[in-house]
Amino acid sequence: MEALNQHLFLLLNAPPDPPAGLLMLARFLADDVVVLVAALVAALWVWGRQDGRAVLVGAGCALLTAALVNSAIGALWHHPRPFMIGLGHQLIPHAADSSFPSDHATFMWTIGISLLLRGSWQRLGWGMMAFGMGVAWARIYLGVHFPLDMAGALLVSATASLLVIPVRPIVDGVLTPAIVRLYEGAVRLLHLPAALFPLDRK
Repeated sequence: MEALNQHLFLLLNAPPDPPAGLLMLARFLADDVVVLVAALVAALWVWGRQDGRAVLVGAGCALLTAALVNSAIGALWHHPRPFMIGLGHQLIPHAADSSFPSDHATFMWTIGISLLLRGSWQRLGWGMMAFGMGVAWARIYLGVHFPLDMAGALLVSATASLLVIPVRPIVDGVLTPAIVRLYEGAVRLLHLPAALFPLDRK
């Protein structure tokens, strides 16, 4: 399996002097997309429909579960990144920590699968899945992950998202109202402008 993993990596990894446009795209997908998605989620919370907040809280619960699983895997089994064993070409800096599974891909796919399973924002969910594929390709192309790191990320994302489904009544009826109250209390306490942080949306 490891031989196949390394073979697929070498097929997808960038050459030592890749085209400038492709390198720019890969760097954008590898790092910036996750930041933009986080900003989008925040915008949906602040300005999106109110009944969508439970969806976002559920996705957040799935993300937390996935992050805990990834941390446990990394602590129990250290898998070196390609550049740590002198394989391929590394074109972005990265800490020499365990590669499996990919946190970036996990982030993208957990949100996407959560939205799809919930039946809300379906186009956004599919968009997250598609961009997650882009993130996965980019991080292999740039030499900081193996293909099996992405397969592991997809498995963790799906598992974490499915685990949230049985506790949906708690997420919707208890957790979401509590978080909304905290958020709205903070907005009022800080006297944030109503035009930017509306509290009376339907």
